[in-house]
Amino acid sequence: MGHPMLDYESFRAEDYLRRKDAMVGAGRCGGKAKGLAYASCVLADSPLGEIISFPDLSIVLSTEMFDDFTARNGLDSIRDEEDRERASEAVSILPFAPPMKFELERILDRFDELGSPPLAVRSSSLLEDSLSLAFAGKYETCFSSNSGSRAERYETLERSVRAVYASVWNPAAWAYREKHGLLAARESMAVIIQSVVGRKHGGYYYPELAGSLFSRVFRRPNPRIKKEDGLMRLCFGLGTRSVGRCAARTFYLTNPSLRPEGNLPSMIAEASQEFFDYLDTEHGAFLTGALSMFTRFLQKEHRNFGVYVQYYGDDFLYSPMADPDTPVRPIFSFPELHLRERELFEASKAMLSHLEETAGFPVDIEFAYETAPQKRLSILQMRPLQIYEEMGRVEIPETPEEKIIFKSDRMVSNGAIENATHLVYVDPAAYKSVWNPAKASFAVGEVNKALAGKKYILAGPGRWGSRNPALGVPVRYDEICNCGVLVEISVPELNFSPELSFGTHFFLDMDSDGVLYLPVYSRQKGCRYNIEWLDKMPHTFGSHPAVRIYEGNFAAYLDGELESGIIIFR
Repeated sequence: MGHPMLDYESFRAEDYLRRKDAMVGAGRCGGKAKGLAYASCVLADSPLGEIISFPDLSIVLSTEMFDDFTARNGLDSIRDEEDRERASEAVSILPFAPPMKFELERILDRFDELGSPPLAVRSSSLLEDSLSLAFAGKYETCFSSNSGSRAERYETLERSVRAVYASVWNPAAWAYREKHGLLAARESMAVIIQSVVGRKHGGYYYPELAGSLFSRVFRRPNPRIKKEDGLMRLCFGLGTRSVGRCAARTFYLTNPSLRPEGNLPSMIAEASQEFFDYLDTEHGAFLTGALSMFTRFLQKEHRNFGVYVQYYGDDFLYSPMADPDTPVRPIFSFPELHLRERELFEASKAMLSHLEETAGFPVDIEFAYETAPQKRLSILQMRPLQIYEEMGRVEIPETPEEKIIFKSDRMVSNGAIENATHLVYVDPAAYKSVWNPAKASFAVGEVNKALAGKKYILAGPGRWGSRNPALGVPVRYDEICNCGVLVEISVPELNFSPELSFGTHFFLDMDSDGVLYLPVYSRQKGCRYNIEWLDKMPHTFGSHPAVRIYEGNFAAYLDGELESGIIIFR
């Protein structure tokens, strides 16, 4: 099957890409491009080729183009935060040299030969080649509908490349490099320009399904799931919703019917996707659509609509063929996907196993999947999956109830932190009543910066880092990067709930940084959310009134094997 003895570290991706006429410039191709080239090479001529494919065209702008641009404009020696902000802004306005413009025009010509498909413009930095650090989502990915006049399409492409270049200096990337001692390391950016896998449906363009695949499972819902079983996180439409903190379906590849959120209709509905992302080819925009507004359209466009969608109402799940008396809302719950699309799951397992065995390390893949006109699983990128180092079995000490601040009995990570000096808590009611999510995020970031090096405990409502601030505080990585334990609290009356988004960029960061995770489902048996303690204990406030800072002696004990965890005050 393919090239079973091809060593990843010694694989000369640049040579491979140039032979394929898929690289511009004499520089390096960066981590994402190397992973994609390696997967293409390993899977070439394999039996999996009948269902597994790659985007019709991927072209890499090598690091030489970035290095020339930054050197010519004095941006190649940025070392402090003030200059970082200046550099990021300058990239959007500084002119590209004629040779760079010429190459972008040529690239556009090549995509025109394929019928001018929509484009994905992805980062591929040198540091993204790391086998030990995730760099997940730190740099930009842009989408272009590639529609309109030639001048408009060129302008969008150039603007997308600039956005990827500018992301070298964005706050999250800068904080990640700083935390891992890489500010002095040479970072350089290659760019992958790729045709978007999908089809046109009226004026909308998107893949039927998309998501991420992982050859290892490092957060398991019960002992039936083994680390080597593999995991899929999947959504309808563009895969952007599977890697962000949005609702998407999680499948364990050896037990695809097992749902980490539980089997109650209310739990399934709460964890299910209700929005999808697509490209509007008529207006040249990346947009998000509500399933409730697109139901009739999607029923006509997709024969598998009933495989993907159910209706939820009155605490029941209904088939789209049903005619319930109660008001219902449609959700992408994918109830029968693992039964109707067995090829997707079988090909995923075989591919992950082969790539991990060949590369010698776990792998993380982003993919798109189409069921018509034929079944095709397209690999969009491949990279090393950072190995999550679990501690040995954690023994949870006997603790009086009044000393337990948070407790959970499901989906906790494994590890312990003792003698933490601070607990930072975002009060859900104050967050909602003093509605300024950006200020709340900024206030958390201020405390995070002040507590650098202390591994504090951070607790708050719903989903940290959510794209939707109504579901959780929309912090960036650099605003929480110093915490040692992250707690997500369910507050049903305020519509806050943890979202167990395994495989998102957010969780990959946590794993590579060794951050422990505790989801707390308040009012449910086996969980504890000690509001009385939080209200009566002395605390100070951050620059947003929802942000409280407690000082003292705190500890966290999380037993991932028994699915039990507590955070206590001594």
